[in-house]
Amino acid sequence: MQAITPRVGAPSSFADLTHQLQPAVVNISTRQKLKVQGNGANPFAGTPFEGFFGSPEQSGPQTREAQSLGSGFIVSADGYVVTNNHVVTPEGQGVVESITVTLPDGTEYPAKLVGKDAASDLAVLKITAGKPLPFVKFGDSGKARVGDWVVAIGNPFGLGGTVTAGIISAVLRNTGQGGAYDRYLQTDAAINQGNSGGPLFDMRGQVIGINRAIFSPSGGSVGIGFAIPSEIASPIVDRLIKGQSIERGYLGVRIQPITNDYADSLGLPHNRGEIIQAVEPGKGADQGGVKAGDVVLKVNGKDVTREQTLSFLVANTPPGTKIPLEVLRGGQKMTLNVVVAKRPSDEELAEQTFDRKKGGDAMDKGEAKGTGLAEKALGISPMTITPQIARQLGMPEDTKGVVIAKVDESSDAGAKGMERGDIILSIGNTPIANIAQLEAGIRAAQTAGRTAVGVQVMRPGQPPLYIGLRLR
Repeated sequence: MQAITPRVGAPSSFADLTHQLQPAVVNISTRQKLKVQGNGANPFAGTPFEGFFGSPEQSGPQTREAQSLGSGFIVSADGYVVTNNHVVTPEGQGVVESITVTLPDGTEYPAKLVGKDAASDLAVLKITAGKPLPFVKFGDSGKARVGDWVVAIGNPFGLGGTVTAGIISAVLRNTGQGGAYDRYLQTDAAINQGNSGGPLFDMRGQVIGINRAIFSPSGGSVGIGFAIPSEIASPIVDRLIKGQSIERGYLGVRIQPITNDYADSLGLPHNRGEIIQAVEPGKGADQGGVKAGDVVLKVNGKDVTREQTLSFLVANTPPGTKIPLEVLRGGQKMTLNVVVAKRPSDEELAEQTFDRKKGGDAMDKGEAKGTGLAEKALGISPMTITPQIARQLGMPEDTKGVVIAKVDESSDAGAKGMERGDIILSIGNTPIANIAQLEAGIRAAQTAGRTAVGVQVMRPGQPPLYIGLRLR
């Protein structure tokens, strides 16, 4: 095997680099007052010591002082400091009484909280030093590659100015904790308690990540640390410094991840695309022509994957931006131009619902017709839905599709939770109104050599589901 020449910048030592960067990395401490519950009844009741230790009536909510420690870094000569929101946010119903920033030379400054964003776990502080301060700049985390060297500097366990080094272990890592904004650089550089809010540097001395969390069964570093990428953090920090609110993009769609079987039914590679489950009337997606059942493959030229989801890409797009969506509809790729709107508040989103009135358990027998292909290929016994069946299921009388009367539990449909009363609205993204059309969709998939077929299923009280069923 031919030897590979290391990239320019692979260091024999990090000493020169860290010497330049350390002066801009600070320790952050907070003094808090927390509300705590009293200890209950006085254990000395009925003894001569009862009066010294209070009475049960004094066992209600009380306050106690607490401190927190973290890290941060200066991003301007006039004293703006970036850290994590959780470093400067009180626990529970507590109140932060003061924030102190300590420079590497031991100089302490009181800090003012300029702004914070809980969703991204970022905060900006301001200190006044009366002189220009050393600072660092954000780099481009989008250029970071797995295997690149990185340096972390911070305040682990209160030990300020601690430097560790490692490599980028993964990019766009989704830990499943923070929804659309939960994408991190993963590194094996040692990160411990107190490193939160500290910078992760590349070999050019630029901040490409803000250390946030670790994965550890023991509480100490095991080589799995996570940093907020600079491409997410930098624009948020800019807005916080300017006193602006944080606005995130929104299309007005409900999204469903695409399974491997559903991807097979469409002839798509695995880990590619997401299904539009429902479209909110009047919002950007609706106005741009997006329809339920569309599979979104690209957003503004970027592939939609499990790591880089539609929600993530749209949320990090400024509201008002017009972007192209590449979608798959009816087996054909097309490009739709949509305008990204401002994401509503959590309260407004909670009011949106796709629920329908639930019906009873009884179901008219209807009239089962067909060749038996659905039973053989999918393991389901279908019936054409009638107005009476629709009423019994709590659906509009004009609902079109086929209703499942029985499911073979040994089939893939049974394994995926399909049940009696489910309504199949479409197959292969083509609407159906009877069993003949269902069977035609199955034959089309078989003729195309597909190993699975995609169906849209409506279940009373829930939004439509898109399920990939393996053919047998």
